[in-house]
Amino acid sequence: MKLLIAFLVSLSLAGVAGAQDRPADALARGTWEFAPLVGGGSGVGKSSSTQFFYAGGRAGWVLTGQHLPGLLRGDFEWAGDVLPVYLFFTPANGTIYGASFKPVIWQWNFTSGKRFVPYVAAAGGIVFTTTNIPPGDTSQVNFTPQFVVGTRIFTKNDHAIFFEGSLAHLSSASLGPHNPGYNASLLFTVGYSWFKRRH
Repeated sequence: MKLLIAFLVSLSLAGVAGAQDRPADALARGTWEFAPLVGGGSGVGKSSSTQFFYAGGRAGWVLTGQHLPGLLRGDFEWAGDVLPVYLFFTPANGTIYGASFKPVIWQWNFTSGKRFVPYVAAAGGIVFTTTNIPPGDTSQVNFTPQFVVGTRIFTKNDHAIFFEGSLAHLSSASLGPHNPGYNASLLFTVGYSWFKRRH
C-alpha cells in the first residue's frame, strides 16, 4: 500500500504542470466521475487497536452548475463507492473480511482554484462482514456515516489524483444483540479520477 501511495503522489507531482487551467470545466454540470481507490485507517480511543483496509471504485455525477462567490464557489456532486475489499484487523480475532457499499456521498467541490479542487462531503454506507464486527455478540451488518475532507489535484484535462480524510462512525443500529460499534475512526483514501463531460 505504501508503494501504491508513493506512486500516485509521484504521478500527481509529475503531471501537475500539464493540468488544465480551469478544473471547473472538468466538473461542469452533468459530468460523470469514475475512480479506482484504496484506503485504510484506524479506530480512535477504545477502538485504536483495530485497523482497516479497503479497495474498490467510485462513480459520481455533478448535479449543479457553479454557485456562490469567491473561494466558496463550486458545485454539488452525488457519488457512491463500491468496496469489494474491506478488511478489519482486530486484536482478538485477527483479520475479518468484508465488503462495503456506500450509496451516499454528498459532496461540495470548491472549483475556484486552477489545479486544486478541495471538497467536503457527508457520506453513508453499509458494511457486510464474514463474522461479527466488533467481535463478540454483535452483528455482521454495520452502517458507516462519515464526514469527509479532501482535495483533487488535476494532472491533465479530465484526470485528477484525489486524497481525502474521513471521520467515520461504525454501528449496527442495534441489528445485533449488542451494539458497541466503533464510535470514531480516522480513514484516509487515495484514488485517481477520470471525468466524462456531457456533450
